[in-house]
Amino acid sequence: MFDSARGEAAGRFAALEACYDPVSQQQLIRTGLGAGWSCLEVGGGSGSLGHWMGARVGAGGRVIVTEIEPRWAASRERPAQVRLVRHDVVRDPLPDGDFDLIHARLVLLHLPERLAVLDRLVAALRPGGRLLLEEFDCGWTPVLAAPDSASTALFERVHQALLGLLEGAGADPLWGRRVLGAMARAGLRELSATTYAEAWPGGSRGIDLHRHNTEQVAADLAVAGIGAAELADFHRLLRDPEFVVNSYPLVSVRGRRPLRPEETP
Repeated sequence: MFDSARGEAAGRFAALEACYDPVSQQQLIRTGLGAGWSCLEVGGGSGSLGHWMGARVGAGGRVIVTEIEPRWAASRERPAQVRLVRHDVVRDPLPDGDFDLIHARLVLLHLPERLAVLDRLVAALRPGGRLLLEEFDCGWTPVLAAPDSASTALFERVHQALLGLLEGAGADPLWGRRVLGAMARAGLRELSATTYAEAWPGGSRGIDLHRHNTEQVAADLAVAGIGAAELADFHRLLRDPEFVVNSYPLVSVRGRRPLRPEETP
């Protein structure tokens, strides 16, 4: 639903980088990511994590960053061992190579074909290779503080309308809570998961993600009953420091492809 070719994508990527890149970097370190690794970063957005991974693997490693709209990532300078590829993970063949590590953040949530894509990612790992998927659970975003009850109701009404649009576009807003089970069914072993969330006060970089998202789909929200005046009130609320909402919880799930077909958990 969120077209990466639209100008609002730049603000969305910036908010995600600011809030979640440090979390993702720690999760990538936990996979053992190091010098000489061969890595695939799926749906790399603006390229920030792919470039960071390139620094970790060094000149003897490689990182392939795929993106359906690569112009945001192409605007950054990148190490020689990082290659940027225009790629649709649903329709295009995956880049060649048995990867030591594959990472995707907030990609499969948006794809109706997410389970088939998951199987393809697992198959692209070398035996013993690691998969790290990081996805939102959009079902737990409580308002933590608000000027009044009307403000809480406004946020919840607009946010529920947005989640309805996502579902209508084939996304699964609750995918984060389903990822570990899906990875187990895909045959991965040594599964573990961590969930990260924080408070987003009005005017913060994180809460701005709600503004970028709703601006991009304002016309669809209007059809869903959220008119321009109500959306303007919503955006003013997002700038109010007395309003605080829980961030989207980011569920980071790590798993390993078995070394042998008969390997048991």
